[in-house]
Amino acid sequence: MIMPIEAAGPEPDTAWIATWLQCNDTFYPTGTYAHSFGLEGAVQEGLVGDLASFRSFLRAAVLPPLAGLELPLTAHAYRALQAEDWNQFDHVRYLASAMKTAREPREATEGIGRQRLSLLATLHPHPLIREAGRRIGPGGAFAACVATALETRVLGAPIEAALASVCYGTVSSLAAAAMKLLRLGQNGIQQTMTATLASAPQLIAAGLTTPLDAIGWSNPWWDIAASRHELADGRMFIS
Repeated sequence: MIMPIEAAGPEPDTAWIATWLQCNDTFYPTGTYAHSFGLEGAVQEGLVGDLASFRSFLRAAVLPPLAGLELPLTAHAYRALQAEDWNQFDHVRYLASAMKTAREPREATEGIGRQRLSLLATLHPHPLIREAGRRIGPGGAFAACVATALETRVLGAPIEAALASVCYGTVSSLAAAAMKLLRLGQNGIQQTMTATLASAPQLIAAGLTTPLDAIGWSNPWWDIAASRHELADGRMFIS
């Protein structure tokens, strides 16, 4: 006799996972592929030239701003949207753009953010999207990390998913750019990404607990490299 299987309890809320993965897939047309976010400038300056120096670049120049800047901004934007505190949302999105001191990376993150907003409005109409779009307007400040917070909130995903998305997206986009700029093997890139993303839990924990008035990070040589990229004789990426 076949006995019925007893229900173990309520099913977990997983409805957001597939769409969240879609929003973070390289196939999702955000325009990220056209940007190196200053990496090409660092390569032109001789700061990054092989797999070892790229790994050092990720540790020294990418992980610190994730912990001190991008992830806390994402968390504060998510919480503002959760509370529908639009004054706080505006404050966070202006701060997120202002923190990008070099023009090319700032315009890159805002372009990607507005593209994500446009896709989200088309694919997942929601009152939060309409209000955010109204406040941002054409060409308004809307960094990619803030767009990710809006995406995640609209999809019903937890705040940790928003920060994980920013963390993975930052590392993977730089890895993709490095593959085009340098002679790096795919296995080596994947090993580097795995080692770098091992820090994600600590980075996310820091991002969730950083007060708004403690957000900040500065790396002058990366800003200089990104600024010089604008006037380079040849460029593969927009930024």
